[in-house]
Amino acid sequence: MRGPVIEKSALANEPLPQYQRLKVHIARQIEAGRLKPGQRIPSEQELVREFSVSRMTVSRALNDLEQDGAITRIQGVGSFVSTGKAESALLEIRDIAKEIADRGQTHSSRPLHIAEERGSSINALLGLDADAACYHTVLLHLADGQPVQVEDRWVNPRFAPKYIAQDFNRTTPHRYLMSLAPLQAAEHVFEADLPTPEVAGWLGIPKNTPCTILRRRTWSLNLVASVATLVTASHRSRYAGIFGSLPPLAKALPRL
Repeated sequence: MRGPVIEKSALANEPLPQYQRLKVHIARQIEAGRLKPGQRIPSEQELVREFSVSRMTVSRALNDLEQDGAITRIQGVGSFVSTGKAESALLEIRDIAKEIADRGQTHSSRPLHIAEERGSSINALLGLDADAACYHTVLLHLADGQPVQVEDRWVNPRFAPKYIAQDFNRTTPHRYLMSLAPLQAAEHVFEADLPTPEVAGWLGIPKNTPCTILRRRTWSLNLVASVATLVTASHRSRYAGIFGSLPPLAKALPRL
């Protein structure tokens, strides 16, 4: 689908290099709200035609905007206005494989259930008709071979029609879904509870072990992308985050 046309009248009057004039103009469109968070911006080819500049000029402008955090570029999909970062890692949407790697451990996953299911009670949360089909996966995530999290995820086929064809021994649902389009919004419910006997068995913990449970619904391209329940044994979880912008001195201090 063609992105919104960015008028070039203001661009010609900017006393800057071409790539920087284009960058500034797109940034102004974002700041003014004419390009909204999560919205796709025109493709490189469209910008080349509209502004009569080279593809290298357009690419440099978009690269700068991405480095500034103004847009998100996804290879083979397009460029989208960034939706901003969550203020706390507790609510940040992160790939568990990266979280585990950041702790110096090796991530692996074990698919427990992969299916297309019709008429699920979860359809209402996905915004689907009651008898519509949706995709359901249950994965066990491990760190250095030790179970750390059960991920129970329902996915909207309208957003990710090839979801269940993925090899989840080699990638994570999060990584695949984020490759399709940037995150637009997310809803969270965070609580502590006891696991079901089945989940306790997968995690290898006693049934009376407290767990942290995160229920999350994510949106992309104005669609519900997925609804997920993430269950982690409390003694195997740690949440850390940063609120606001840390001053330079913070880099010299030990981490909490």
